[in-house]
Amino acid sequence: MDLIQKIRTLPLQPGVYLYKNAEGEVIYVGKAKNLRARVRSYFQEGVGEANAKTGSLLREAVDVDYIVVANNKEALALENNLIKQKKPRFNILLRDDKTYPYIKLTLGERYPRVYVTRRLRKDGSNYYGPYFPGNLAYRIVDLIHRSFLVPSCKVDLTRYHLRPCLQYYIKRCLGPCVQDLTTPQAYQEAVHDVQLLLEGRQTDLAKSLRQRMEEAATNQEYERAARYRDMLSTVAQLQEKQRMAAAEGDDQDVFGYHYENDMLAVNVFHLRGGKILDRREFFWEELPEVAIAPTSAEGFREPTIHLDPLPAENSEPSAIHHDESPAALAANENSPVRRSEASLRAEVQVPGDLEEKRALAPVSSFHPGEFFSALMKQVYIDQQYVPRDILSPVDFEDRAELEELLSEKRGSRVEILVPQRGEKRSLIDLAAQNAQQSFVQRFRVMKPQAKAVQEALQDALSLPDIPKRIECFDISHIQGAETVASMVVWEDGAMNKNAYRKFIVRTVTGVDDFASMREVITRRYKRLRDENKPFPSLVLVDGGLGQLHAAAQALEELGITNQPLAAIAKKEEIIFVFGQEDDPVVLDRHSPVLHLVQMVRDESHRFAVTFHRKRRQMRDRKSELLEIPGVGERTRQRLIQHFGSVRAVQQADAAALGAVLTKSQTEAVLRHFQKTTEAS
Repeated sequence: MDLIQKIRTLPLQPGVYLYKNAEGEVIYVGKAKNLRARVRSYFQEGVGEANAKTGSLLREAVDVDYIVVANNKEALALENNLIKQKKPRFNILLRDDKTYPYIKLTLGERYPRVYVTRRLRKDGSNYYGPYFPGNLAYRIVDLIHRSFLVPSCKVDLTRYHLRPCLQYYIKRCLGPCVQDLTTPQAYQEAVHDVQLLLEGRQTDLAKSLRQRMEEAATNQEYERAARYRDMLSTVAQLQEKQRMAAAEGDDQDVFGYHYENDMLAVNVFHLRGGKILDRREFFWEELPEVAIAPTSAEGFREPTIHLDPLPAENSEPSAIHHDESPAALAANENSPVRRSEASLRAEVQVPGDLEEKRALAPVSSFHPGEFFSALMKQVYIDQQYVPRDILSPVDFEDRAELEELLSEKRGSRVEILVPQRGEKRSLIDLAAQNAQQSFVQRFRVMKPQAKAVQEALQDALSLPDIPKRIECFDISHIQGAETVASMVVWEDGAMNKNAYRKFIVRTVTGVDDFASMREVITRRYKRLRDENKPFPSLVLVDGGLGQLHAAAQALEELGITNQPLAAIAKKEEIIFVFGQEDDPVVLDRHSPVLHLVQMVRDESHRFAVTFHRKRRQMRDRKSELLEIPGVGERTRQRLIQHFGSVRAVQQADAAALGAVLTKSQTEAVLRHFQKTTEAS
């Protein structure tokens, strides 16, 4: 059944349609209130000429599939889910290199821990957030370490260890990794307090802490009572800050944009409690035209724009095509869709020569309404937290359905407002002005300030502090020979060449980059630990997951468990952060953060290769020439100076050697290398 024949089998119900190419790949996903009316509208007279993207789409599409849903609200959610699963080429794709952090409490573990994460997973853990600005999550986790002594380490807590790490000695961990340092009851009490704190139940937490403080004082356990008193003071301060914020205003997200020369910058202001806590930026470079569905019998257009290619949850619909499958409709002689192909062509105005109609057409202009319709679906449908008000610079067709869907998600009324005047419009104008500044900085190649890049690096790699010092390692060898390593240092915005270090790998034979990395990391940070010197903000290794885990193993064996560690793969330029390897950081190729990491990595590679070449030269100069009878140190030096290397001496003939050596020496050298060649 070809595409035209299949159109007449589509139902009149709401749903999602999927265009496929000859290889069966999904190339476009859209939604519709009326599937048949929407899909056939692509073939109306003049559609190809109105939009080049639609013309290209129809030239490649050979099949259309669909999924029927109960209403347009369900279609919104399903469309968003399918785009993230299928990543269709004709839906605009964007890698958003900024997501806001959550706090993860691993309740599924024997001894739960807290982490800052940017990916929600169904792993039995509790997630709290997102937090604005991004460093707020790190401040809260640090508070949990100091006040409740629940750690964020990567130590294996399924077994006991011989001694605790540094976090126990500086009183930021209860020490569940070592037997008898704490009890399961005491640890669970601390975890319960953390739950109350993260859930915003400060009143219950304060009541519990006060009761325990009084009991400890009654039992004359004054140190324990003092610790509860300090925790109670911290909770009281948090309550006061929250009351002040709640009295100042509502939660709002404000959108503004700047479009120019097929490039687009969008800014989102996050207002929490009436205050602007953070700003989020989206960029589209060489913005492709949206594949706009032509105006149909429903009287509106529905584009789809994909922002974030994060994998969606496994929530494939349970029933595809429901009761009105193409086969069932075609079998029904009385069905209104059983018409001749000629009548269908007449209805949708498709000429006989379909390929001619699908010819490439002029490029369409930017449509803000269609764009923001898709943008807000991508931003909010999968978001755990939705603000009460969303201020949009333009109106769009399915605003009411999206409001209803987000209201159900939030559990209270969500309004998507399009103010034309007043204070709310001034907020949109402010966001638009900032979007224009973001546009200039991104697309007109203004060099960002060093501090801005450091903050962006901290945000992208989930670092606990702004990175002030990065130490990067690389291994260099040729088939396992003369294996060396380099360490280069980036510090406060520039390379610190005085801090560079070279390593000769001594315990590894043959080709084993992982073992070489373990040795080098062990030697470097054992020395820092023993000399009580500060550790870097980030340890970066050149390589993939193998090198990353080798470095992590070395640090763990040294008892260093909270050192930020990452690796950058050469070809894909993907950054793997230790502790979240399943969620690699993929940055935009124009991102200043990626440029910084690449620059440090390339400098490490250059330094390692240079050191390796020098080692090879030294090896050549100490080479087998001294094993030849009649060739001493002075003769060896003359040969190396004249020919440059042992290999060049080996390839020289008698006449060339005779220019440096005596006749007997020349014969001895020729005999030696002839035997070596025959033996090999």
